[in-house]
Amino acid sequence: MLALTTEADLSRAKALASRLLEQDLVACISLLPVTSLYRWEGKLCDEAEIQLLMKTRLSLLKALEQAVLQHHSYELPEWLTWPVAASEAYRSWAQLQLRPEPEQGDAEAPVP
Repeated sequence: MLALTTEADLSRAKALASRLLEQDLVACISLLPVTSLYRWEGKLCDEAEIQLLMKTRLSLLKALEQAVLQHHSYELPEWLTWPVAASEAYRSWAQLQLRPEPEQGDAEAPVP
């Protein structure tokens, strides 16, 4: 699974990425400079931001979303997700970076 959000600057993006990596919610996060054009409170905005492209698995999406919303600097952070195909080698590596799958019948551990 891929999840995407943006942060105001590189420092905030790295801080958020580090927190998510430390919690084993993501295998990898790519940080990309972007320019976002959008309307906010009736005003047209043109902002430089840092996009976070996060690689995770479906069972961690809810916990990842909660962590992003809890620690994000924006009032209303962008949150997009979509399924992706990956090579078997990359998928296997990514699984080893993430929290272990819960035992059947156990709920995914809450985000600290």
